[in-house]
Amino acid sequence: MGIILAIIIFSFIVFFHEFGHFILAKKNGIDVEEFAIGMGPALCSKEYKGTKYAIRLFPIGGYCAMGEDEAATDSPNNFNNKSVWARIFVIAAGPIFNFILAFVFAVILTAMVGYDPPVVREVEQGYPAAEAGIQKGDTIVKMGNKKINIYREISIYNQFHQGEDVEITYIHDGKKQTVTLIPKMDEESGYTRIGITGSGNTKANIFTSIQYGVYEVKFWICTTLESLKMLITGQIGADQLSGPVGIVSVVDNTYQQSKSYGLFIVIAQMLNIAILLSANLGVMNLLPLPALDGGRLVFLFVEAIRRKRIPPEKEGYVHLVGIALLMVLMVFVMFNDIRRVFF
Repeated sequence: MGIILAIIIFSFIVFFHEFGHFILAKKNGIDVEEFAIGMGPALCSKEYKGTKYAIRLFPIGGYCAMGEDEAATDSPNNFNNKSVWARIFVIAAGPIFNFILAFVFAVILTAMVGYDPPVVREVEQGYPAAEAGIQKGDTIVKMGNKKINIYREISIYNQFHQGEDVEITYIHDGKKQTVTLIPKMDEESGYTRIGITGSGNTKANIFTSIQYGVYEVKFWICTTLESLKMLITGQIGADQLSGPVGIVSVVDNTYQQSKSYGLFIVIAQMLNIAILLSANLGVMNLLPLPALDGGRLVFLFVEAIRRKRIPPEKEGYVHLVGIALLMVLMVFVMFNDIRRVFF
């Protein structure tokens, strides 16, 4: 069951990404050759107003074919014959729809389980927070240069900044105070800590569900960007990357661990994973790398600035190299996933 849930979640997120491209293409009068759910051979298809709608064999994502990789034709509705800004909106729509989907899921999850405000529940004696005068009930609002909206941001900041002094701004009795702490090593966990715990989840109404839904998406976007930064700087290794096999394993393990607690907990856990994956896919697709939406946007913004298109054949070569490198990366990631899961 966990594997089926993983396929459903991942497929829907990819489908919604492609649906973003599709909607904006239609809004801008761009010909869409095919909009497909799934990949592989077509199980059934129907043409309507010049677009082929298909359901394909393998229920993994989908695609929106607009002919953007082809040379411009005489048709005024060809993707390559539209204005540069129309093309920018269409390409950007995929990642933006991923963020929208993550937000919708986050609002639902927050309404279900509440939100975790950055309020201190306990201060551990012998750790820097207690020594600096932080008390139960204080609200952490900033760590370093990062604004804090939910308690998990405190934990993630500490995880990503091990061994660093941290300037903390907090509210005590309605007044802001700032202290600089030197985290202390917790021998049991192997991490340096400042010595506070959160207050747990608070019940949400419709307004706080929307507000903290935004914070939830921001949290996962920032976490993804910070992880990428650590990958580039070598703080984490490439062998820690995870792909589809790893995602299936995580979803399956999460399902197996949560099913004994009932359907409500299973749904909440799956929503949490879906938020992470959708926000992650949005961020990754906006990276300025060839073959990704971000790489295409780079060429389009250059075209908008110089008011002259880069020759399509040259752009095509760049994206072809990018696709080849992505395929190599996918093989590497899949190998790591299989090794972790089965060995």
